[in-house]
Amino acid sequence: MNAPVRSARQKFCDEVRGPEGEIDLARAALRIAEEEYPLLPVEHYLGVLDLMAVEVGDRLDGETAPLVVLDELLDHLFRQRGLRGNREAYYDPRNSFLNDVLERGLGIPLTLGIVLIEVGRRLDLPLHGVNFPGHFLVRYEGEEVRLLIDPFNAGEKVFEDEAQIFLDRTYGGLVRMKPHFLREAGKREMLVRMLVNLKSIYARVQDHRRTLAAIERLGELRPARPRDLRDRGILLAKLGNRPDAIAELDRYLEIAPSGPDTETVRELLERLRGHGARGT
Repeated sequence: MNAPVRSARQKFCDEVRGPEGEIDLARAALRIAEEEYPLLPVEHYLGVLDLMAVEVGDRLDGETAPLVVLDELLDHLFRQRGLRGNREAYYDPRNSFLNDVLERGLGIPLTLGIVLIEVGRRLDLPLHGVNFPGHFLVRYEGEEVRLLIDPFNAGEKVFEDEAQIFLDRTYGGLVRMKPHFLREAGKREMLVRMLVNLKSIYARVQDHRRTLAAIERLGELRPARPRDLRDRGILLAKLGNRPDAIAELDRYLEIAPSGPDTETVRELLERLRGHGARGT
């Protein structure tokens, strides 16, 4: 008897259940995309990242100095291959799917940063994500120098102590630099950020099914938050799943019995239980 075929959701869950250090970031990101593209050839796109690293290595001609490797990597990704930030359609969900970013050369700071980090890892470069306010960055952490790289702006790099430059572009000089702005983003945090982006995009266009899918996968990466329970319950109600909607909203009220929206949630529960108008 053949083993049952695992769903994209099951594959994603398997990817992220282990310790942080064992998570394959690129593979997990592709598993997120696989739910949108059920026939996605995950190994093919991992091979594209491998190929990018090989292309950079060929151009280095044996040079191994990390800063030289970094400059060659940035030139290859952002000038030779033409990866760039999608300013014209920033909220296009394709910007959050790694396969689309690799195919189209367009993305948002997070997904372009993941490409940079993953190709850099294959070249033994010390690159890490940074949860910078409003704009994901990548840090090069060398023995003698630390740089911040903006993958959305053609791989522009500055010394870490010049990070205020990036803040000023986003906030017009109204926000001053603080040390915790440069906190490293782990693999789970980057995947959370990707799913939060997708959740926001789909919620904006009232795509309830896809919004719910993003929330459910977030639950695999971080402990359930009251807001996620509430949102999940409301979405289940909108999709016609009244029993599960009631269960989620009951859990929300148990955890947050005095929240600012508890009365609204209680009214919704009454309707779902048949005490008021049917549906939502």
